Amino acid sequence: MALDKAAVAHIAALARIRLDEAELEPLAAELSHILDWMEQLAEVDTSNVAPMSSVAAAGLPMREDTVTDGDCREAILANAPQAAPSGPTHGPTRGPTSGPTRGFFAVPKVIE
Repeated sequence: MALDKAAVAHIAALARIRLDEAELEPLAAELSHILDWMEQLAEVDTSNVAPMSSVAAAGLPMREDTVTDGDCREAILANAPQAAPSGPTHGPTRGPTSGPTRGFFAVPKVIE
């Protein structure tokens, strides 16, 4: 199927692509070549070929859902400039702390 410059200009307008007059002729030849290839593919007999959703017949690999990064809270909190103290507290915690932590970073108040 051969496309002319008018057909390519119409396709470009539908696709909202701005083309110069000099670009129409080479693009018409290229699109015609692609359509000729599609016509050649349409001639292939696929009546005995089962439909498929993917060209790869393999499934996704599965892994066991286990926690692999747990039980290292103290090592992570050792990098914190300040951590909350252990045990119940009443009100905000200020200043550096030592000893066991409750498992979270103490962040200074930024917005008044």
